[in-house]
Amino acid sequence: MVKVYTLMSTGLTELDEVIQGVRPGDNIVWQVDSVKDYMFFVQPFCRDAYKKGSNLVYFRFAQHEPLIPEDVKADVYQLHPEEGFETFIAEIFTVIEKYGPETFYVFDCLSELTVDWYSDRMLANFFMLTCPYLYDYDTATYFALLRNRHTTGTIDAIHSTAQVVIDLYRDKEQIYMQPLKVYKRHTKTMYMLHHWRDNRFQPVKKSTVISEILQKVPHPWLDFSVSHKDMWNRVFEQAQEIQKEMESGGARADRKYEEYRQRLLKMVVTREEIVLKLAEKYFDLSDLIDIGKHMVGTGLIGGKTVGMLLARAILRKKNKYWEERLEPHDSFFIGSDVFYTYLIKSKCWWVRWKQRHGENFLEGAEEARNRMLNGTFPDDIQNQFKEILNYFGQSPIIVRSSSLLEDAYGNSFSGKYESVFCANQGTPEERLDDFLNAVRKVYSSTMGHDALMYRYRRGLLDRDEQMALLVQRVSGSVYDSYFYPQIAGVGFSYNLYVWNKDIDPKAGVLRVVFGLGTRAVDRQDDDYTRVVAVNEPDRRPEANFDEVRKYAQRKVDVLDLEKNRPASEYFGDLIDKKPELPLELFLSRDREMERKLNERPGKKREAWLITFDDLFSKTKFIGDLQEILRTLQDAYSYPVDIEFTANFSSADDFKINLLQCRPYQVKKGIGVVREPGKISREKLILETRGPVIGSSIHSVIDRLIYVVPQKYSRLSERDRYQVANLIGRITNIEKAEKEKFIMLLGPGRWGTSTPSLGVPVKFSEINNVSVICEIAEMHEGLVPDVSLGTHFFNDLVELDILYMAIYPDKKENFINREFLTGSENQLKKLIPDAGRWAETVRVIELSKSEKGSKLFLNVNSVEQRGICYRDMS
Repeated sequence: MVKVYTLMSTGLTELDEVIQGVRPGDNIVWQVDSVKDYMFFVQPFCRDAYKKGSNLVYFRFAQHEPLIPEDVKADVYQLHPEEGFETFIAEIFTVIEKYGPETFYVFDCLSELTVDWYSDRMLANFFMLTCPYLYDYDTATYFALLRNRHTTGTIDAIHSTAQVVIDLYRDKEQIYMQPLKVYKRHTKTMYMLHHWRDNRFQPVKKSTVISEILQKVPHPWLDFSVSHKDMWNRVFEQAQEIQKEMESGGARADRKYEEYRQRLLKMVVTREEIVLKLAEKYFDLSDLIDIGKHMVGTGLIGGKTVGMLLARAILRKKNKYWEERLEPHDSFFIGSDVFYTYLIKSKCWWVRWKQRHGENFLEGAEEARNRMLNGTFPDDIQNQFKEILNYFGQSPIIVRSSSLLEDAYGNSFSGKYESVFCANQGTPEERLDDFLNAVRKVYSSTMGHDALMYRYRRGLLDRDEQMALLVQRVSGSVYDSYFYPQIAGVGFSYNLYVWNKDIDPKAGVLRVVFGLGTRAVDRQDDDYTRVVAVNEPDRRPEANFDEVRKYAQRKVDVLDLEKNRPASEYFGDLIDKKPELPLELFLSRDREMERKLNERPGKKREAWLITFDDLFSKTKFIGDLQEILRTLQDAYSYPVDIEFTANFSSADDFKINLLQCRPYQVKKGIGVVREPGKISREKLILETRGPVIGSSIHSVIDRLIYVVPQKYSRLSERDRYQVANLIGRITNIEKAEKEKFIMLLGPGRWGTSTPSLGVPVKFSEINNVSVICEIAEMHEGLVPDVSLGTHFFNDLVELDILYMAIYPDKKENFINREFLTGSENQLKKLIPDAGRWAETVRVIELSKSEKGSKLFLNVNSVEQRGICYRDMS
């Protein structure tokens, strides 16, 4: 469609003649040496718009004096760029939509935005988004840039997007103007230098005059003496100079030290008040300068990076012991501004913009995710990525999400964004390609269903959520063709799983694995891990050695260097290769298994189990972790959870690598509730003696959803997915009824990725429930796993969802199947089209089927006891 132009005006007829008038959609950028020169041309532009009765809007955000003449009435919008890019641009777009076509706009000098954003890259991003939006609305808009204050890349981006770019010079109080770009217009003299004289512009034709004026103007693209550094680099350089002066005792530096420390904290670390207070307490200026030396791009470093760096700073400042015990980190940080640039280059920004409004936030997300998986990076960023890989060589690395809202007080985003291991083998070109794909995968996870649902449920869709990245060296060593740490795990300063009265919940709990920590944070459907109460490490949840054997870790997550990818290997296969490991710390002999193995003729064989018994009893490891958890909780004034690895040369010689620290989203303590007394067998629905994880509770159950194990086990895989989807529908029928108490009861593992092992429902589909209960009877050998520390269980904790499991064959465990299968099924009343699943999925709402009767749940987490029973209300 051809655009029809109705000419508008600059307010200066002579200037209109030079640029052939202002066309609807024109974004006019003035490059000036001072705002005063810009104002000279803004004022006639405003007067003309006001005189013609057009809408005139002024966006005010800078510290310079106002631009609009006093005799002109304009609608002034006071903006606050310090509140963040998305908030800033959202306010502008809202105004543009409000005023509609053919509105006249004036912006304060754009160069001052870098004072708040510290980033030329974000200035370019702002212009590349705002300019086309204004163009589509047929507006006329004035912008200004201070000459030689910005990087070449930023200037190029602005010039290529604007319709009109004009250089403005002042020499001996004379004004000169030279158009650099006038979109789809041309005259014989348009791009010549023009002199404002006698209230008109005249082309300067004499070479002596032209050269006299222009030879005084710096040429930063050629002149080595002109700095190309933007505000970001200038601030860091100034901070480094102050740090050097401070170290040498300079009085001036003492006055400037705190100013620049505060500036860098908000520029790089966070703008969230609660985290900022912690950072102010523990980060020195030298810490912040060191962050800058390891950054790619500009912007904030995000929650995960802040947590890791802050935890290390807290420990170092509390006790010099940690300088020796902690493994040093040499991580790199990819600033949040790089993500924004990538969004714009991938043409995905508008999808994110639309997600801020209404309930159609998933619309277009999958297409945007696919675009982000195939996007490109700016050349300067890709070159810095190459330097990161040159630094690491062929050491394995991990690219981890570190968004602005991630790992914050109240929002953990546990497992919602990707982290990607790079085995980092092959040619430099192959390694770069793998790294770029890893970055793309993390970026694209911001458009994932679970991440968007999490933000929606928690009212975060309109918050400024940008993705920074943390690039870490993988902790561990090479063993044969594999790379892995000796141990890894997660720790919590508060223990919600108290299986023995001697366990102190306030002492904390660990979940430990041999090998990469993915086996600790991802719920493994085919394996188990070691759960350790920090104050009683010898008290295992298992009742005897047979159970220890049954629930021991069997697989190890590693990086396969030959195949250049993550892998899972059986533990026995790894130790058969006799790696140089202090295995005695991690393993225990299984004498009974050895006896059975050696009953057969042949070579004598040994049998080992991963128990970590000597690790906890013969090293300082458990004491160190307890002290780490206590110290960090005290500093945060809040429970914390951490991720760690550890590598041993001997029992006395080891290093702990602290990979992550964040507030632990536990809502309340375990507590104790009064038990209901003796319940008759006919009223008892179910009973368990643990495990129970979460707060003690006594409540009426409004809706009990029971998946019948015998029926479910006969279903095809496809049908099991349909059952999972149906359960999601049942739990989300009454979205407004936040207080409805819903309990899930089903076979195997809820949220499994393997339908043969449980119900493969997504957490986002069941996050309205109050209790999840797993029945240990999918098939022999599969039992519920107390997966403390996994992303799945972090979600449960964050939403205060109680977890418990029932072992029907164990003493003091009971299920009243007759009641569960014989009670009136409300399924078809709730979901009329779900009749075919009525024998598999039973929905019990006792208050509707038995007048005066109710279902009650009474759980005592301290005693590890839970009962469900019916009684009169």
